[in-house]
Amino acid sequence: MEMAKKGIFAAFAALLGLGCGADAETVSRAEAMVQEGAILLDVRTPGEFQGGHIEGARNIPVQELSARLGELEEGADVVVYCRSGARSARAAGMLRERGHEVLDLGAMSSWPNADEIVR
Repeated sequence: MEMAKKGIFAAFAALLGLGCGADAETVSRAEAMVQEGAILLDVRTPGEFQGGHIEGARNIPVQELSARLGELEEGADVVVYCRSGARSARAAGMLRERGHEVLDLGAMSSWPNADEIVR
């Protein structure tokens, strides 16, 4: 489990060099949230998820999120991401409306270190 957390944190750290809106403070907060048990949620399609995702992430496509909110622990903190940031922003709004503390990491499409992504 500790190794998985290190992989997740390395993936978050990779966001720093992307210019996709995730700054050092956001990455640090994401790391802390995941370490404290936050759900890491990938809201891309199953095909995109199978093509590569952050280790430990759950996949619930944004189009299905409303119907599948019951799969998430009530009131759980959530770190959410997608390919470009649009779907994660939409999902973040839905999750906040349901009382979740949410951190929207936005895009993962340009992550430079493929070895940090589960394929």
